[in-house]
Amino acid sequence: MFRRTKIAMNLLTRKKTQRQKHNVGAAPGDMFEHHSLTSGDVKITMIQYNESEYFEEDFLDFADCKKAVKPGLMKWINVDGIHNIELIEKFGKWYSIHPLTQEDITHIDSRPKFEEYSRYVVAVLKMLYYDSHVMSEHLSILLFEDTVLSFQEPHGGDAFDVVRVRLRESKGRVRKMGPDYLAYALIDAVVDHYFVVLEKLGEKIEALDDEVLYHPHKKVMLQLHDLKKENLTIRKMIWPVREMIFNMMRSDTELISETNTIYLRDVHDHINKVNDTVEQYRESLAGIMEVYLSNNANKLNEVMKALTTISAIFIPVTFIAGIYGMNFQNVDLQGKPLPGNMPELYSPYGYWITLGVMFAIMITMAIWFKMKKWW
Repeated sequence: MFRRTKIAMNLLTRKKTQRQKHNVGAAPGDMFEHHSLTSGDVKITMIQYNESEYFEEDFLDFADCKKAVKPGLMKWINVDGIHNIELIEKFGKWYSIHPLTQEDITHIDSRPKFEEYSRYVVAVLKMLYYDSHVMSEHLSILLFEDTVLSFQEPHGGDAFDVVRVRLRESKGRVRKMGPDYLAYALIDAVVDHYFVVLEKLGEKIEALDDEVLYHPHKKVMLQLHDLKKENLTIRKMIWPVREMIFNMMRSDTELISETNTIYLRDVHDHINKVNDTVEQYRESLAGIMEVYLSNNANKLNEVMKALTTISAIFIPVTFIAGIYGMNFQNVDLQGKPLPGNMPELYSPYGYWITLGVMFAIMITMAIWFKMKKWW
């Protein structure tokens, strides 16, 4: 009991630690370090390219990154680490990023969304990966005329490697098309990675389903609670992404070409499939819960049936024992006969005969219950 309580408390504690505190009364656009990661170096990766040229460099200093800009090339600058408020402000001045956008970049509890500004558009979403349980990274993608800025948390999971490989090896259309296609490719990589996370979560749900059916145990409820919480977490993070992509498709901004809208439709189809899968998992977990509770109820019914059967078998035996337990003597104190007062008390072998009758009744009733399949 103590162990189960401790595990449940750990689950609740972990859930509480993931909640973010709000800076009550702060002005719009204020940035503050309100998330778990508030220290460490920030890694800046800048990729500059066109169809024939490609340059990739890593920086720890903003000034070095700014000096390395090559005119005439498209740029993808990825900032790995959003806890450095001063660095975010420097990028804000460099690219004239609105303070509200800077706030969304640093606030990891920001809801996935798409917003348009005069010089850029921004997509805010969550990057998911799986490491024994669902982990998430806050991600912001800003699209400019010739630049894509991406800001993410350095938690170790990164879905952008496939895009980097395509850029390095000049695979596909990414080097041939504009920065809007690169922004699409980044969002598509994030959405595709949702399938990887859901596949691993689905494997755990299937394993739990088998355990409930064939090897039920006391920890099933805790595992079920954990999986339901993870599925709910995923749902909260990816459900608004559908609206975000839909708004990108309907946007009138010149930064997103009509050609790219076709690719965004494909991402929209993918996120719909992701949401459908999450809903299926929710129904599956509810079904597993019903099966588990039904199995427990059936086990309880079997126990009650066995106890009832045993009680029914002993009822006539108890009745006989109760009658002869009254001990009415068949003679009085002077030895005179008392007619009708249990003459069997002095019968030869009366004790053994009574026991035999009791056992015969018990065996007969047991056989009858077995024939009726009540036992």
